[in-house]
Amino acid sequence: MTTDTNLKAADADSAWKDDIRAGVRHVRDLASLPLSPAERSAAQEAAVRHKVRAPKTYLDLIDWNDPADPIRAQIIPSPDELVETEGELDDPIADHAFSPVPRLTHRHADRVLLFPTYQCAVYCRFCFRKESLTSIGRGYTRDALEEAFSYIEARTEIREVILTGGDPLSLPDKALAEIRARIEAIAHVRLLRIHTRVPVVLPTRITPGLVGALQGRLMVTVVTHFNHAREITPATELACRTLRQAGFVLLNQSVLLKGVNDTVEALEELCRELMYRLGVKPYYLHHGDLARGMAHRRTTIAEGQALAGALRARLSGICNPVYVLDLPEGGGKVPLGPCHIEAREGDNWRIRGQDGGERVYRDVVG
Repeated sequence: MTTDTNLKAADADSAWKDDIRAGVRHVRDLASLPLSPAERSAAQEAAVRHKVRAPKTYLDLIDWNDPADPIRAQIIPSPDELVETEGELDDPIADHAFSPVPRLTHRHADRVLLFPTYQCAVYCRFCFRKESLTSIGRGYTRDALEEAFSYIEARTEIREVILTGGDPLSLPDKALAEIRARIEAIAHVRLLRIHTRVPVVLPTRITPGLVGALQGRLMVTVVTHFNHAREITPATELACRTLRQAGFVLLNQSVLLKGVNDTVEALEELCRELMYRLGVKPYYLHHGDLARGMAHRRTTIAEGQALAGALRARLSGICNPVYVLDLPEGGGKVPLGPCHIEAREGDNWRIRGQDGGERVYRDVVG
C-alpha cells in the first residue's frame, strides 16, 4: 500500500537525485554553462586532469557576469590548476602514510578516518584529496570496509569514527544505515563524526530518511564545509535545521582561499551567518593545504594570521573559528592564530590586549 509518508519520502529522494542529474557531472557538461569559448576550452582542459561535478542548485548560485564570483572559483575548472609549484604534494597531510588497512587513516590514538566512498556530490577545485577522488570505481561496498571495521574493533582506544572521503552523505540511506549500525556495534566507539559538503551544495539530500539512517546509540557530529556567506540560502538553512532538530551537533570548517574569502569582511559575514542563522559553530579555518595546482588559491600564513586576529577582535568567541594548518607528513592540525604574549620576566607576562595595548599579568598561585 502506498501511503502519504511513502510518497513524501519518494519525492524527497527524487529531488536530490534530480538535482545531481541536472548539474555538471562530466567534462562534456561544461558546454551547457554560460562560459566564453576561451573559458570553456580552458575549463575542459583542466577538468580532464581533475574531475568536475556540481549539482544544479549550487551552480544556480553563481553570478556568471562576475568572473571573480566566489562559488564559481570553487567549482569551475581553471587552467591555473595545471600549473604545479615546487613543494606541492600528492598527499598533503599523509593520509596514505597513516593508513594501516584500506579505507582507514589512523593518525591520532582516539579517532580514525573512515572512507566509505571516494565520490562526492561536488568536486571542489582546491580539494587536498583530489588525487584520490579522480580514481574510478571506489564507491561504497560492505566488503571494502570490513578490514577497517575489524581494525577499529581490535583497538579499544578508538572513541571516534570520522566518515570522510569523498562525501559520505552522497551515499544512499541504506548504505549510511549499514555503516552506522556496524560502527555502533563496536562498544568502545562513542561518537560518529561526518565531514560533508552536502548541506552546502546539495541541501535537498538532507531528508528524513538520511537523518533516520544516522540516528542510533552514537552521538553524531556533522561537520559542514561552508566557505562563503553566498552559500547560505533558505535551502541550506532548512537542511541545517533538520540536522539540528535530529539532535546532531553541527560544526563548520572553512578553507582560506585567495579570491574567495580572504578578506575580513567576507569571513566575518560567513562566521556570523553560520552561527546566528544556521546554528552551526565555526570550528576551523584551514590554511590552504599543499594540493597540486592550488598555489593561485593559497594565501601566506602571515596573511591568514592577520585575518584571524581581525576576526578575533570583531566576533564573539562562539563565532570565531580556530585558524589551523594541517601539517604535512601527518603532523596534525596546529593553531596558527596570532599570539598575544609579548614577553615574560619571571612570573610577569606582558600580554597584548584586543585593543592593541600591552598589560602586565602576574602569575599568582598558592
